[in-house]
Amino acid sequence: MKYLIFVTVLWAFSFSLIDVYLAGSVDADFAVLTRVILAGLIFLPITQIKGIQKELSIGIVGVGVFQIGVTYLCLYRSFAYLTVPEVLLFTVTTPIFVALLDDGMNKRFSPVALMAALLAVFGAGIIRYDGITSGYLTGLLLIQIANFCFALGQVWYKNLVKWYPNEYPQYRFFGYFFLGGLLITIPSFLIFGNTEMLPQTPVQWSVLLWLGLAASGAGLYLWNKGGTLVDAGTLAIMNNALIPAGLLVNILIWNREADLVRLLIGGLIILLSLWVNKKWSERAKFAFN
Repeated sequence: MKYLIFVTVLWAFSFSLIDVYLAGSVDADFAVLTRVILAGLIFLPITQIKGIQKELSIGIVGVGVFQIGVTYLCLYRSFAYLTVPEVLLFTVTTPIFVALLDDGMNKRFSPVALMAALLAVFGAGIIRYDGITSGYLTGLLLIQIANFCFALGQVWYKNLVKWYPNEYPQYRFFGYFFLGGLLITIPSFLIFGNTEMLPQTPVQWSVLLWLGLAASGAGLYLWNKGGTLVDAGTLAIMNNALIPAGLLVNILIWNREADLVRLLIGGLIILLSLWVNKKWSERAKFAFN
């Protein structure tokens, strides 16, 4: 849990940095590719090749394709069709995908975990709902693809580590994750990238450096490692804890307006969903063949 809380705080700064310094001025494909390359520089040099099960290494490559590759590419593209409040609103479905995917991979159904995830979605929706503009269907679809792929990556990684235990610490094979990310972000930049929108200022490069090394590198590793140490219900709910955390950072540093009453109510509902999951989820699980 401590890993998830730490990364929640870490990622809370990322959204504001992207919004203030990168959005609309730096090519999205280049930004995503840069994040993957910088994060990969941390882990690829220490990646263990011998002694890692082929199923595990190939699986983690697949996790990277979806969790950092498809997720980020769809998320960045959605801003062309949605306002920022809409993007945040539509990301609140991620916990439902996490709960359902984990149940599916383990051939079971956990109604309490799903109920807790739905409760977290409701709490996050209270915080972020600001009304929806017309013509948002394309953006909505992109965000739901991003949500599904981010959830799939978390759940897949969590189960891969459980299915293929080995003697090495997780950081010794996490480089395969960024290799997977490169498999999709490099072609995407070559096909869709706009070389006229590369970073122009030291601040933009500094933000990309932070996002690559801290948010994508340390952040995604610690998030996925943390996900292996908690149940799927808690992992699902923590996906929405980022919303109140991100808003608090925005208020305290950039002085953006926010409805503090809604922030408090929504945050309390998310905490309630954590309590519900912790108290009852283990008592109500149904296996199926």
